[in-house]
Amino acid sequence: MAMVRSIWFGMGLWAAAALTPVVSSSWPNSERSADAPRTPIVVELFTSEGCSSCPPADAFLSRLESLQPVPDAEIIAIEEHVDYWDQLGWRDPFSSADWTERQRKYAGVLGNGNIYTPQMIVNGSVEFVGSREQSGKGAIDQAARHKTIPLTVTAVATPGKRSAEITVQVAQPAVDQSTGESDVWLAITETGLQSAVTRGENAGKDLRHASVLRKLQKLGPATPKNGPPAAVTLTAKVALDSSWRRENLHAVAFLQERRHLHILGASQIPLNF
Repeated sequence: MAMVRSIWFGMGLWAAAALTPVVSSSWPNSERSADAPRTPIVVELFTSEGCSSCPPADAFLSRLESLQPVPDAEIIAIEEHVDYWDQLGWRDPFSSADWTERQRKYAGVLGNGNIYTPQMIVNGSVEFVGSREQSGKGAIDQAARHKTIPLTVTAVATPGKRSAEITVQVAQPAVDQSTGESDVWLAITETGLQSAVTRGENAGKDLRHASVLRKLQKLGPATPKNGPPAAVTLTAKVALDSSWRRENLHAVAFLQERRHLHILGASQIPLNF
């Protein structure tokens, strides 16, 4: 039976809660007009290759990303591999303490303050066990009904170097979307990653992933300290590690509130130049 794993930082105890086995649900008919715009929805999954409960959630996110089954939603998948499983038999090659810290910040505003895997978060607003497909569908459906702030992302390769200049333009938000101070974030993700796990809870498994987070940086504030909200353009030079396959990379930009961490808009482009 699948288990959800959590860490209680205040008590230093591991806890496990039994779940009902997940059965793949049939998605509703996604027929829609070919030229109808989709609302970008950021779906983050906090996961680990050392967690036996995580592969079903990884597979679910992969299906969301490849099939785009929710009408009116453009699902932008980001797998964030945490590092608190790394001492339990298998070190996840994609893990980072930075992604654990990001999850901890979400725990401060969502749920009961604890972190666990697999955890899925939709547009920074709703969290649930990442393998619960009906919860995922419902959260994405709801998110697609809300207006978002348009973002435009462009990228230019740096000649002779493994880097790119990436520019993010944020449209001026409507008055009812001005919910507080927010920041523009830039994520670099990579598809096509997999691991043959030899130790730990997933020993003997070949794990395949959706878009894995490789780099995350804050470009700057999107709201001025004084005066009404305004359009903003931010540019950054981003180094691309030589181990990353350029043809599998994407640049994902998103606008996120500082206080509640709600994601107000997003966009992504391939970096396969």
